[in-house]
Amino acid sequence: MSSYSCAKQDKQIQSKVKTGAEVLIERHLYELEGKRVGLVMNPTARIGDVHLLDTLLALDVQIDALFAPEHGFRGNVGAGEVIKDGVDEATGLPVYSLYGSIKKPTSEMLEGIDILIFDMQDVGARFYTYNSTMKYVIEAAADNGKEVWILDRPNPAGGDYVSGWVLEKEFESFVGTYPVPVAHGLTLGELALMAKGEGWFETENESGLKVIKMEGWQRAMKWPDTGLKWIPPSPNLPTFEHAYVYLGTCFFEGTTLSEGRGTEDPFLLVGSPKTNTDVINLEQLQNRFDVLLDTIRFMPVSIPGKAVNPKFEDQEVNGVKISLSGESTLPDPVLFGVNLMKEMMAASPEAKYKKYLYNLTGTTRVDSADIKWGNVFDTYLEKRKKYLLYN
Repeated sequence: MSSYSCAKQDKQIQSKVKTGAEVLIERHLYELEGKRVGLVMNPTARIGDVHLLDTLLALDVQIDALFAPEHGFRGNVGAGEVIKDGVDEATGLPVYSLYGSIKKPTSEMLEGIDILIFDMQDVGARFYTYNSTMKYVIEAAADNGKEVWILDRPNPAGGDYVSGWVLEKEFESFVGTYPVPVAHGLTLGELALMAKGEGWFETENESGLKVIKMEGWQRAMKWPDTGLKWIPPSPNLPTFEHAYVYLGTCFFEGTTLSEGRGTEDPFLLVGSPKTNTDVINLEQLQNRFDVLLDTIRFMPVSIPGKAVNPKFEDQEVNGVKISLSGESTLPDPVLFGVNLMKEMMAASPEAKYKKYLYNLTGTTRVDSADIKWGNVFDTYLEKRKKYLLYN
């Protein structure tokens, strides 16, 4: 469990959260009787230590197909690696890839399916591809007259934390499919409802969308407050701390600097062989963003299933290590990430920005010296209110 501290919150929340998957088993199982079910899941689709696939099969639910997002159904594929169709070795069920040349389920894949159950742990970032997969699944289901059930899970960063630029249309991509801020402050269930209500789904048919709500989750909760075990949503986010800081340090993927892939602390280590860490005012950044920063040297290596051919592979990198402990809370990881990136780039004369950065930020306004989210951010905050399922 992360050392993240919630000591600065006015109210410590100790409630145990019951996920949408648990509520499904307790209250909605009878609705699956006689239905042919497809599962869009990854290893985070668990109740305790048991994968929901195994639980549903043990309860005689008819599962006919599995659908794999980025990292695979079992979660053993590295970021960006193509997922291939295949067979799940544990069950013999067919697995259809939704992360390769085909990202939206085809009519052939959905033939014989009545309901698609979507259950994945999100991290609360617009550029995290699971929410894009959700969008395509809902659109494909609507086009083919199928239902989609979203089993809701917590937003690890909390439902009150919203930050970053709203995605501009010209930068839409698989790492940005909704006009929402970088950290949107929604659960995937809420995001699906907002997308439906605001007309963001590209389908002419009414989507048969159903959200199975959690119980016990409150918007002020960050992951450590939930009482739930952290299951890495992808190989490079092994703890909540990594996932929380990732909301801002993912921007380093839009530069030639290392974002720490190929180490045990991806997104907590950043730098390059020629970065001059002596010119970075770490104390000022620490005080402004309530975070712990240290200079460090690290060497990225190729890690199968986690980081193949990382930046600066087998080279010594001068960098900064980010950590959260004690009273440090990092209230705004997105704003912190933007500022740290600019400081690191200034200290790395050979480093360059890549066009991909604009896909992550959703705008070119990251180039401005004055970082502001703009009026469209406030409009988003107002619009999202009617789609919130939790207090």
